[in-house]
Amino acid sequence: MAPHEAHTTEDVQAVHKDERYDMRFPSYLGFWKRSVPGLDEAPRFDMYDEPHLKRRKQILGDHPEIEDLYGYDTNTIWITISTVCMQMSLAYLFGRVLTDWNWTMVLVAYAIGGSFSTQIGIIFHEFTHNLCAATSLQNRWVGNIGNIPLLVPLAQSFRRYHLEHHTYQGVYGFDPDLPLEWEIRLIGNNPVNKFFWLIIYGVMYIGRGLAQQKQLTRWELYNWAWTIGCDVVIYYTCGLRGMLYLMLSVFLGFGLHPGAAHFIQEHYTFRDGQETYSYYGSGNFFWLNIGYHNEHHDFPLVPWTKLPDIKRIAPEYYDHLAYHTSWCAVLYMFVTSSLLAPQSRVVRTLDAHRYARKNLKGLASAKSEFAKRMKKAAEMSMEKVRAQRIVGAQ
Repeated sequence: MAPHEAHTTEDVQAVHKDERYDMRFPSYLGFWKRSVPGLDEAPRFDMYDEPHLKRRKQILGDHPEIEDLYGYDTNTIWITISTVCMQMSLAYLFGRVLTDWNWTMVLVAYAIGGSFSTQIGIIFHEFTHNLCAATSLQNRWVGNIGNIPLLVPLAQSFRRYHLEHHTYQGVYGFDPDLPLEWEIRLIGNNPVNKFFWLIIYGVMYIGRGLAQQKQLTRWELYNWAWTIGCDVVIYYTCGLRGMLYLMLSVFLGFGLHPGAAHFIQEHYTFRDGQETYSYYGSGNFFWLNIGYHNEHHDFPLVPWTKLPDIKRIAPEYYDHLAYHTSWCAVLYMFVTSSLLAPQSRVVRTLDAHRYARKNLKGLASAKSEFAKRMKKAAEMSMEKVRAQRIVGAQ
């Protein structure tokens, strides 16, 4: 359900009119209560913008050395090539050699192929932010190479819509990561519905991008041509059975799989006032630190190998935030808890987003002015106390 139409620019300004700066400073946790299925019918509405841009400026003010972490890590290229080669080897194995090992193929497609597929999805995440190589062109080709075992042209579309997610986090109608209205209505809070919704979550993720009905970009068309050519080669090399293994890997991997649990972990609201969550567990070792999501949103120019350094450098900004330690527990809680459903998200209007961004430049000066007033008031108070002591001594 969309935010109420009455939430216009004037409404946003009315909320902020008596504030000299963002009242969420310095942690930028919200004041909202999470949407509770059964009590609420829609995601929770927030009058403020997403927290990460302002928190980044605040953290850099205290820890400017974090900028030294910016850059790219070419190790991701070798991980991409290795993952593609191993997945294609399994496709050939089941397509041309183990042609009657049906259930073994399904199990391997979930346990190993699904893990490879979700790792490729995380590689897409890295190349999207130009964190794999020096140039945008090189990064795009890392994405195209990683796309080979997925059979469907996803890399360049993911780049397009994921960048929009960062720009418009939580903005209704603009953030492609938000569930659609019909998803919220249809799935509701039924555990069985939520279970099957997670199984087809990868399909739903693609469907949200298609729902925006945008024309394909030049690079998306290149991605289509590249993928069709690769699929032809895979067909003649691995056969239909090999392609079936790859399709199962994608479907199972992006469904009810630990490697896909980060889709729920990242922005579904487990706590009042906090809309982004990190995961600190062993899964980060294989899945390229994708769990460090608060750190990533705060600093999207830091490659995956250095994300833990952000938390180490600025623990005062992260240690108090709620986080997850088990992706399996995330999936279990989402399915079984009556407090979690597709509506468990935070949304904001485009007016709220634009107003906050427009006034971002004035944020630092307002804080500076506020700090000066507080310092002056403290000095005056000290002078008053000093004068009283002098009078008392006389």
